[in-house]
Amino acid sequence: MATDAIPQQADREPRTARGRKTQRALLDAAAVEFGEKGFHEGSISGITRRAGVALGSFYTYFESKDEIFRALVRDMSARVGQRAGEAIARTTDTLSGERAALKAFLEFAREHKEVYRIIDEAEFADPESYRQHYQGTARRILDRLKVGAERGEIREDVSEAHAWAIMGINVFLGLRYCVLDDSSDPETVATLANEMIAEGIRRR
Repeated sequence: MATDAIPQQADREPRTARGRKTQRALLDAAAVEFGEKGFHEGSISGITRRAGVALGSFYTYFESKDEIFRALVRDMSARVGQRAGEAIARTTDTLSGERAALKAFLEFAREHKEVYRIIDEAEFADPESYRQHYQGTARRILDRLKVGAERGEIREDVSEAHAWAIMGINVFLGLRYCVLDDSSDPETVATLANEMIAEGIRRR
């Protein structure tokens, strides 16, 4: 799992290990605060209490509740992407890579159920971050599919719609099997979904 925070404004980026640790603690606390209370009910004081950080120190790293929320959405999106990328790096072909990416996402969502509420809240609290999250995720999937098509592993006409369809499958499987009920094995769920996806993007 990624442990580095998504950089803030250049003059606020921590320059020391202690600063990076504090910023990380604030982001992790914000995930819990917003995950439990939502953006509007969550507060800076609630975040600093959870992080064990003085209220005044918050402003060393973030200007406002809005700014830490934006940073949190970017951070969680990047962490999901990194987790998926690490899983894909251990595979040898496109379809097994997508299965590994889904399994990695399901494991992340099981550990961080708050990601769903935070992303949902972003649709209204910060629409630009919301769009960037989904557009960025779909772009990563499409890039992977295009590489697979160039290798002759999947159909040549893979498109943005295929990437969004795969992302939609991943998102709703995570909701069903990680948030609403986490009793199913991520490996089993990922394998089932991958078999279905394979029929849609198999080379023809």
